Amino acid sequence: ELENQLTTKCKTLDELKQSVALNGSAEQTPEALSLRIAELGEMMDSIVRQVAQLKTSMQLILEQWRVYDEVYAEVSLMTTRYLYCIDQCKPSVVSLKALKNQVKTLQ
Repeated sequence: ELENQLTTKCKTLDELKQSVALNGSAEQTPEALSLRIAELGEMMDSIVRQVAQLKTSMQLILEQWRVYDEVYAEVSLMTTRYLYCIDQCKPSVVSLKALKNQVKTLQ
């Protein structure tokens, strides 16, 4: 969605550049200039509204990333605790020879 809006903005900017290039070379009447100024004002208002929408969208996205980061940190901590518990709770595997040596030592 943001990509489409940015593409639209680029097209509008290109149109404005072409329009200025064409209109700059020809003489215009004051009426035509005032119409053009009003048109440019409307375009500017539209761009301001779209920028506000983009800001809102970006704030929502940033909020979602913040929540993701918090949940990820919590899951990471829980996973670390789980792995620690598993490591501490499992019996150590000892070979038969080592077990016999331990029995001899204890006797």
